[in-house]
Amino acid sequence: MIRCQSLTWGAPGEPLTSPLSLELDNGSLTAIVGANGCGKSSLLKVMAGLQKPLAGQVTLSVPRQSGLSFLPQQQHLDRQFPISLHELVAAGFWGRRLSTQLRAQRLADALDNWHLSGLSHRPLMALSGGELQRALLARLSLTDAPILLLDEPHAALDELGQQLLWEHIHAWHGEGRTLVVVCHDLAAVRQHIAQTVLINNRQCVYGASTELIQQTPDMQVA
Repeated sequence: MIRCQSLTWGAPGEPLTSPLSLELDNGSLTAIVGANGCGKSSLLKVMAGLQKPLAGQVTLSVPRQSGLSFLPQQQHLDRQFPISLHELVAAGFWGRRLSTQLRAQRLADALDNWHLSGLSHRPLMALSGGELQRALLARLSLTDAPILLLDEPHAALDELGQQLLWEHIHAWHGEGRTLVVVCHDLAAVRQHIAQTVLINNRQCVYGASTELIQQTPDMQVA
């Protein structure tokens, strides 16, 4: 469960929206949509505890440190950092105690599921944008957190990558995890996610994805 109570966020003295009060049930799948700069990613960071709200609070049904995993936008990753794709993905095991054998098998499965097996030892700087995004998603898939927050997970993915993404999102949702997805692709939101938080004209509205997106014809489908 994610509960926002009279939540505002943004620069000091400049909230991006009116106060948001919202409760997302355990096991729910929710999109956050809106125009560039409206505060979608900032809201997700506040939920994750990575950014302090201006007012109000966010309450989770699990401890943030062990119960929440956050997928950042890849632009915040230092691609010059001297690690391989293999090491980046393996960071998804952080905090988990697994046998060496089970760890190796799960890592191999994650690389295979995201079509990355042949790229395992490439440095980050040698990866395409789509390959790096799939690596970040593979890292996320190795966590067992019940709450997953995804910031533009579709970015840089080709058609196959997007197919893999939505398959995994539905699989995680089917496991009973709570997911919140910032997404610019309104057509994909309509198809895959039933409920949406729409940020528009400095207001937050929560409701059925098909209805909210239909009511905002001025928003462009990415």
